[in-house]
Amino acid sequence: MSQFQNSQSWYKRNQLQIAPWLFVAPALFFFSIYVIIPIFQSISISFYEWNGLYNAAGESTAKWVGFDNYVKLMDDDNFYTSLKNNLIWLLLFMAAVPIGLALALFLNQTVTGMRFYKSMFFFPFVISQVVVGLIFGWFYNPEFGVVGSIWKALYCEEVTNIMGNLTSKCSVQPPNILGDENWATYGIIFAGLWPQVAYCMILYLTGLNNVSPDQIEAARLDGARGFKMLRYVILPQLAPATFLAVVVTVIGALRSFDMIAIMTRGGPYGSSNVLAYYMYETAISEYGDRYGYGSAIATVLFLIMLVYISYFLFKMYRDERGQ
Repeated sequence: MSQFQNSQSWYKRNQLQIAPWLFVAPALFFFSIYVIIPIFQSISISFYEWNGLYNAAGESTAKWVGFDNYVKLMDDDNFYTSLKNNLIWLLLFMAAVPIGLALALFLNQTVTGMRFYKSMFFFPFVISQVVVGLIFGWFYNPEFGVVGSIWKALYCEEVTNIMGNLTSKCSVQPPNILGDENWATYGIIFAGLWPQVAYCMILYLTGLNNVSPDQIEAARLDGARGFKMLRYVILPQLAPATFLAVVVTVIGALRSFDMIAIMTRGGPYGSSNVLAYYMYETAISEYGDRYGYGSAIATVLFLIMLVYISYFLFKMYRDERGQ
């Protein structure tokens, strides 16, 4: 009886500390099963050469090769191309943050029909990445897409051929953006920016609703207008929204996969590959059976993301502590 009372008193003394963990425990359990454990399994497989098959006895045919897969990465041109494209994604994708801020400032007005405009700018975020990829694939098409149609209107003219039919004669052929190894990556990034800008816009609209009107009024009385108002009064209050927008944009750029899979499948000639898609192509696509090598690529991508995520979490923790 005394032990029960002691245990009960211990629970009551620590109830505020225990209760949050009880609520988080189910999420942590599933997160561990579907995220944490697979990460360590992938790292483990990266030290093997394995095609994913088992022998008749049900034993894995994996062969221990140590760091050979990582050594091979250092001589793999496709790996460097994918890494370079990831860096291009990271740099250009950051344009979503200032563009999202500009749209949020524009939409944070009290004019007729503004709710309709907000819903139209919000629309790209709610549709699937697959749909976005298909839309822009048609958009870039040099034959019937918007790009091809505009090009033909500017540089082509209709002529009558020998059979008496009207055909288009172009001084310069329409560009095949997704079929050009120099432009494919940039075309996909532009398509990916469409929904990402919408997401950043939503974050900033939420942040603008929390901007203190008293500070705005005080700044106006002090003569602050335009850019000075934005820089010294509004942007400091939007710091949490900016932080979250940057974090989500960086992670989205590093884990880009859907758009490449739909629009180019890494082509032409692997020029638009990123690490995530190259890993899929190497390990688990219909032509890939190099699980160990694909896991090594996934591990490198994970380590790159871990650097950014660790920095952002550290900054978030420091801000929460008020340091």
